[in-house]
Amino acid sequence: MSTTQSERLRELLEPLVSSQGLDLEEIAVDSIGRKRVLRVVVDSDHGADLDAVADVSRALSAKLDETDAMGEGEYTLEVGTPGAERLLKEHRHYVRALDRLVKFQLAEGGELVARITGVDDEGVDLEVPGVKGRRPTSRRLAFSGIDKARVQVEFNRKDSDKSEQSDQKEEEA
Repeated sequence: MSTTQSERLRELLEPLVSSQGLDLEEIAVDSIGRKRVLRVVVDSDHGADLDAVADVSRALSAKLDETDAMGEGEYTLEVGTPGAERLLKEHRHYVRALDRLVKFQLAEGGELVARITGVDDEGVDLEVPGVKGRRPTSRRLAFSGIDKARVQVEFNRKDSDKSEQSDQKEEEA
């Protein structure tokens, strides 16, 4: 049974990333001309700030230097977090996307854009935005009914918590 370089790297690096309080989301080794780039994506339930990414980057670099996991030759190590429009693959990704707008590619065909309002072991509860002034509707979607899901960037979202706080301040005045 052969294992790929990415699988070997995952086995080597995942315990180290976990010990830093992060999840190892992705590993990719890319060759760009003569250069090789090892890309490592980390995250946590509370996000990964720059200090955490820098700490884990130093730890991974030291571990890689003491092994031959990357073989001979130079490479660049890039450690980062998932992008704003992250692809949801694992249960924990859906939990982290709670209250976020997500575009779903459905197993039955078609697309759905909705806000995740709840997550359990079987699927997600959604709030589907209303169209043309109609009220939003609720929908349940099983994980088996999802082919792909990707978080959507929202620039003009009204934060309900902030508006509730400002309403309370106005009432107190």
